[in-house]
Formats: sequence, structure tokens, C-alpha cells
Amino acid sequence: MRETRILMGMPITVEIVGTSHSSIIELVFAYFRAVDARFSTYKESSEISRFNRGEISPENLSENMKEVLRISAQTRDQTKGFFEIRKPDGSLDPSGIVKGWAIKHAAGMISAAGLHDFYVEAGGDIQASGKNEDAGEWRVGIRSPFVMDQIIKVVTLRGQGMATSGNYIRGDHIYNPHDPAKRIEHIVSLSVIGPDILEADRFATAAFAMGEDGIAFLENRTGLEGYMVTADGIATQTSGFGAYVIS
Repeated sequence: MRETRILMGMPITVEIVGTSHSSIIELVFAYFRAVDARFSTYKESSEISRFNRGEISPENLSENMKEVLRISAQTRDQTKGFFEIRKPDGSLDPSGIVKGWAIKHAAGMISAAGLHDFYVEAGGDIQASGKNEDAGEWRVGIRSPFVMDQIIKVVTLRGQGMATSGNYIRGDHIYNPHDPAKRIEHIVSLSVIGPDILEADRFATAAFAMGEDGIAFLENRTGLEGYMVTADGIATQTSGFGAYVIS
């Protein structure tokens, strides 16, 4: 059973192999709506917007918000400041980590229901589990940053997550926190495979902010593999990425 809905400003797809699982799928989409209501910086009533306006004190934040802020701080430290949710104006925008965090928790909800063969995708970031409807491994395409309907690589996910960062769809929404005024121009796409989607997502954002040095950062980090495309169409991958590639 597969269903796609537009939530959090992006298409979100849930596919569960087997007979009808409409009830759990409804729970998953309800969860994504709740995440959007809490974390969206575009909603004046969201918790993050109220916190940025000073209407909520740090000690009164929800446990979910505290968890995301804690992981964000950890990622900032692990990437020497290349992951940063504090914007130049001083407000917080955790969108660089919330999507992966939400997908991971949604996948956990499905697993908790006793279901093991599924995938959850939000805006191109994916968590896979078990087998697909043909009893094979889940296959995921990496989209060309130059021709949107073209797939440049197909990889298999064996319970891992994959996230792609880039400025070719949403414009310059990722920046180098150490030099915010300088555009990231030389690389256009960076895909990361990690042990789960949260790990892939948070480090994909940071590695993209590093520019050309991002692929070396991924190479030296255990459990992560990456595939980078530059503005002149040259692709570079980490040494272990090929183990996931089908074509």
C-alpha cells in the first residue's frame, strides 16, 4: 500500500508492503502534520516561531523541541560548526535536521506496529526497511541536479537512510556558517547514505556547507557514504559508496 500527500511543503510518501495498512498510514501522516505545526518557521503559531519571539522560555520547550535542539548542538560540534541552526539574524531554524528526524520517528511508528517491509520518503530523503513488494532490496534513484527528470545513479538501501542536499531546487537555503555571505557555487548536489535517515540528513547538510571539502569529511566518518556532483558535472564518491550502486 502506497500513498503520497503534500505536507510540510513537500511530497511525503509512505509505502508498506502487504495488505491494507490504512490505519498506520493515517497515523504517520497525522504525525507529519504535528511536526509541521510544531517546527515550521512559516507558521506564526508554531512552537519554534513562538520561541524565536521570546514567548516560550528554554525550560518550557516541549521534549520534542529539546531533542531536536540537542541533536542540532551535537551535530554542530561534530562538524566544527558547519551545521548551524542559528540564522544570521539570531533566530533558530531547525529545518536542516527536522525532516530526517521526523522520517526516522515515522519509521519507528511503523516498526512498532509490527511491520518491517516499508519505506518513508519526504522531499527526496528516504528511510527504507526490509524488502520491497518483489521481495527485493529497495532501489532509490539520485536525481540529476541539471535535468530534473533524469536519474544519474540508482542505489540499494538495506535498512539505511539516504538524504540529498543541494541548492538546485530551493535556491541558496544552505550556507557556510563560517562565511555566510559567500555562496556555495562549486557543488550542486551531495547525497549521503547513513545507518538511518537522521544520520544521513544531518551530515548531508553539514557536508554540503563545507563545499568541495564535504566529500572528504564523509570519507573520514565511519558509517557514512557520499556522492557529490559539482557545477561542471563531475561526480566524486566516497570509497564505500560503490557497494550500494546498481547503475
